[in-house]
Amino acid sequence: MIFAYRLQSPRPTFVVDMTDEEKAVMAEHTEYWKGLLADGVAVCFGAVLDPAGPYGLAVVEAEDQAHIERIAAGDPAVRSGMTAQAHPMPGGFVRPAPSTRH
Repeated sequence: MIFAYRLQSPRPTFVVDMTDEEKAVMAEHTEYWKGLLADGVAVCFGAVLDPAGPYGLAVVEAEDQAHIERIAAGDPAVRSGMTAQAHPMPGGFVRPAPSTRH
């Protein structure tokens, strides 16, 4: 199943005024998601600079709702208190990896 995963930043200015502790958590968060990307679980992830407030977004291929919940529970940003939501994308399509496209 394909899921949209949204990580809400704790405040609208988070991207520009993170504390050193928050920077460390976000570095761990990035490494966590790089691992999911390398494992083929995450399709893509990154920050969205929405003028209403930044947030993180990932597209994830997970087995089911329980799997995406385990992914969220393991996210260092979520463990530090940030909020994540994941919703299924029924009928979602994922393009083939670049090496398999013609």
